[in-house]
Amino acid sequence: MTVLAKATFVRLPTPDASSGGPSLRVQFNPTELNFSKAAQVAEIGIPGLDTPLLQYVRGQAETLTLELFFDSTEDGTTGSSVKAVTEQTDKFYALIKAEQATHAPPVLLFLWGGTSFPGKRRDNGFRCVVTSVRQQFTLFSPDGKPLRAKLTVELKEYKPLTLHLAELGFQSADHTKACVVRESDTITSIAYREYADDRSWRLIADANGVTDPLSLAPGRILRIPKGAGR
Repeated sequence: MTVLAKATFVRLPTPDASSGGPSLRVQFNPTELNFSKAAQVAEIGIPGLDTPLLQYVRGQAETLTLELFFDSTEDGTTGSSVKAVTEQTDKFYALIKAEQATHAPPVLLFLWGGTSFPGKRRDNGFRCVVTSVRQQFTLFSPDGKPLRAKLTVELKEYKPLTLHLAELGFQSADHTKACVVRESDTITSIAYREYADDRSWRLIADANGVTDPLSLAPGRILRIPKGAGR
């Protein structure tokens, strides 16, 4: 019978340490892994339209929820040999607490069944921080020591700034896009938002026949041609 590799939490190194500290192995593998991903979308209300326009704001971190199981009854359930299961679960519970060196919870790499997830393109595991831990004790010794526990753990995807910057230029649309003028918009603020350069406002003005850049009406839809900034 093939023995399934145990799930592992690896502490990743930080700028303050050459190594990330000891890894933690799950005693019993979880039976489910639940991934969720969302996007933040803003509603822009335009007078006269039946529904608001939707504008993508940003992506949200992917979340992984799983249940971990622990049991200390192999050392007995009565007498002096009994060990509380909290000796194991407290190590995982500490992953949500801030560390002295970083003043933040540790950054982790969650590995399942080796170095990748079945059906997920994560050859290097799931880099994350723990955002929620809930403990439930299901068995006690006669003197009240907890012997079995279930931990419900929520992990949130973690990306360092260097990785975010590296991903910014992966794809750039070659087609013209459009935007809706907001109440406080100016043509230069739109240019900065679209091109990261307010001096590119003439591209927008020329594409839309804007003769007076100071009199943009809220709700107007402007064509945003491809420029050097995108």
